[in-house]
Amino acid sequence: MSRITVAVLYGGRSPEHGISCVSAGAIMSHLDSERYEVVPVGITAEGAWVEGTREFSSLRIQDGHLPSVSDAGRRLALETSAAECGTLRIVGGDSAGEVLAKADVVFPVLHGPNGEDGTIQGLLELSGVAYVGPGVFASSAAMDKEFTKKVLGEAGLPIGTQIVLRGEDSTVSEDDRARLGLPVFVKPARGGSSIGISKVGDWAQLDAALAAAREHDAKVIVEAGIVGREIECGVLEFPGGEVRASLPAEILFPHAEPEGGEGSEAGAADDSFYDFDTKYIDAVSTYELPAEITDAETEDVRRMAIEAFRALDAKGLSRVDFFVTTDGPVINEVNTIPGFTPISMYPKMWEASGIEYSELLDTLVRTALDRG
Repeated sequence: MSRITVAVLYGGRSPEHGISCVSAGAIMSHLDSERYEVVPVGITAEGAWVEGTREFSSLRIQDGHLPSVSDAGRRLALETSAAECGTLRIVGGDSAGEVLAKADVVFPVLHGPNGEDGTIQGLLELSGVAYVGPGVFASSAAMDKEFTKKVLGEAGLPIGTQIVLRGEDSTVSEDDRARLGLPVFVKPARGGSSIGISKVGDWAQLDAALAAAREHDAKVIVEAGIVGREIECGVLEFPGGEVRASLPAEILFPHAEPEGGEGSEAGAADDSFYDFDTKYIDAVSTYELPAEITDAETEDVRRMAIEAFRALDAKGLSRVDFFVTTDGPVINEVNTIPGFTPISMYPKMWEASGIEYSELLDTLVRTALDRG
């Protein structure tokens, strides 16, 4: 049988460009070479599509530095006509117009804006090519923290308290300050990997936190801190439509109280939390897998993860993040293209659930092809 051609997209115009590269390197090195022909497609920080690299060592975190897509490769373009579905052509130079590859399926390993927010999914829909992961609506709704909670709340799922600030002069009113309490977490509404997020333990810190968030998004979310353990759960769709939830994991890091999490330090004096450096650069966070929570809590987390996946009309995969409180789990957010780096929890949770990395990727590709 001929191999299935998988175009792996990585990089992109996003603050999470480097993490995307690392995720893509791990994915390309784990796709079964006997079954799949991998076509690496890099997207530069400026948005140019270029012929990517199979040199996986260059797509890893090295000495605390993240890789990036070089613009030295040949420029590429994806055909959007149905007649040339999945065709990647060379743009410019002596080879202009030549076909580099015809993808059977696209694996968009693009975290954050312009990749996880429905934009690339819309392009792939126009092209008619099969692709891994949720579609336009689920991607855009899950990326925007305002609308994630609106959708999940309407579905009857437990969510935290937040307010939405629009406009560069907007701030938190005195009434909202009383309702939210302290600490609060100030976040870009449409972002990931904890980029631009600040923990505010004193309202005097609010202006600086808002300015940091607005460097990444004009719309800002201010969330009430939640006392609870930070728990993650993977969701995976199989060919034919069956949806399963993984064993949950608990994220632990040095500054947390025993029941740790981004919002768990409601009484802490410092401003530590599970931020970008803790996740990817400093490598100081640890985890328990499976999470040491009760059987009832585990059942609730897995059930709610699938309910959130379905409420958003997601496809393929998602990672659902929770705080498990004394009153039960509360959903923090949903990630439609979770990290696939060597330290990322999504593949680790599925490995603990009996599905190895290569089998996980195979399931995702087969599900995408089954969906068409």
